[in-house]
Amino acid sequence: MAGKSPIIIKGVKEGLIFLLDDQCDFVTLLDDLNAKLDKHEQQFTGPIVHVFLKLGSRQLEDEDKERLRAVIKRQGNLLVQSIESDPLPPDADAKPALYTMTGIVRSGQTVEYTGNLVLLGDVNPGGTLRCTGDIYVLGAMRGMAHAGSAGDDHAIIAASLMTPTQLRIADVISRPPDEWASGDPWMEYAFLRDGTMAIDKMASLGRHRKEVMQFKGV
Repeated sequence: MAGKSPIIIKGVKEGLIFLLDDQCDFVTLLDDLNAKLDKHEQQFTGPIVHVFLKLGSRQLEDEDKERLRAVIKRQGNLLVQSIESDPLPPDADAKPALYTMTGIVRSGQTVEYTGNLVLLGDVNPGGTLRCTGDIYVLGAMRGMAHAGSAGDDHAIIAASLMTPTQLRIADVISRPPDEWASGDPWMEYAFLRDGTMAIDKMASLGRHRKEVMQFKGV
């Protein structure tokens, strides 16, 4: 797998199809796309060529789609016609209650998931977690987290060490961290109370997530 490019380009009658790996992080994807366009610059000259971007199972928000378009636009004759993700399966809501991943989300990296996410690791400043459900970080939350990204204002964000640069739940963005984060060395969680970001100790989570806290003491 080493050295394998996360981008495959196929020529079709309508133009070019860019198949983008849906497993690598988004920053790596952009870097490889820039490098590939630079390497084949001479091949991408001449008349307008229509480009169709296929994201696989990756789901992107509009701002990240614009970042893809901006990279393609550098090559003046390439015109993005579509950016498509695979449709979500009809039983998408039947996913496991918590999806667990291990690692460190570093600066510039964005991890996205449809559902509830547990990260066994840290989120460094400049790193981002975004998911449609809850976020649980069993480590230090020092970057940005966006729970309930599809509009779920009942989502929560929990971390062993809560010192984020920004938290978002649905469309509500946290105030500057020094105005509300306690910085205490115990696990905390953020939630919305009357449309405003609030924080509490993890021991109080049962008020919001009984199905999680029922395992306490096991």
